Amino acid sequence: MNAAPLLVIDSAQVSFGGFLAVSGLELQVNQGELRCLIGPNGAGKTTALDLICGKTRLASGEVRFQGKPIHRLSEHAIARAGIGRKFQVPSVFRELSVRDNLHIGRSNRPAVVANLVSFGQSRDKDEIERLAELVGLQEELETMAAHLSHGQTQWLEIALILAQDPLLILMDEPTAGMTQQETKKTADLFCHLRGQHTLIVVEHDMGFVRDIAQTISVMHQGKLLAEGTIEEIESNQAVRDAYLGSGGIGHA
Repeated sequence: MNAAPLLVIDSAQVSFGGFLAVSGLELQVNQGELRCLIGPNGAGKTTALDLICGKTRLASGEVRFQGKPIHRLSEHAIARAGIGRKFQVPSVFRELSVRDNLHIGRSNRPAVVANLVSFGQSRDKDEIERLAELVGLQEELETMAAHLSHGQTQWLEIALILAQDPLLILMDEPTAGMTQQETKKTADLFCHLRGQHTLIVVEHDMGFVRDIAQTISVMHQGKLLAEGTIEEIESNQAVRDAYLGSGGIGHA
């Protein structure tokens, strides 16, 4: 018997000033899966992530996580339930070092000053170094976050999310602004994370999608247009007409 999906979006509908941003969206994601969410601009991809983390409220429908409805919970309660979110613009403590950022990320205490005061007594040193190594920042632990490159800042934010050990991680265009080398390194990181975490990745870089995707969900006009493997999506005529054109999913 198959395990129940970790996340279910059921008949979701969202309206902004009469415009249906999401209309009857159906989505199921299994534990340990890496799901890519693609589609043209305005398809409703970011709104779908907003629904999951509680930033946007449903007009109708339901979002269930671990079998329980979460769409009426606060963003904070949803995060506590085990859902982490990385937005398009990185959010890190720029005036602090990478090490101090990760220490705060590891701590459940919300007060920044209290977290730093306790830093000397922290038992998380090994875990902080493991996280830094995982995202390739082991040589930058004492570097101020403000001095990191764009790609390194993105990796630090990913590490901050991983520090909370969420069951589900939502990533909104994680490679935006990255160099080709940084994008490849991020793909390697995501491939390492899948199975250990469940990830939903909204991304426009089709080469990156090809490198990481297990299953691809294509949104169009607020609805799920198609779902399947890379090969299934590339051969789907409706997807080619709405989004991919004749080029398919590949490295530009």
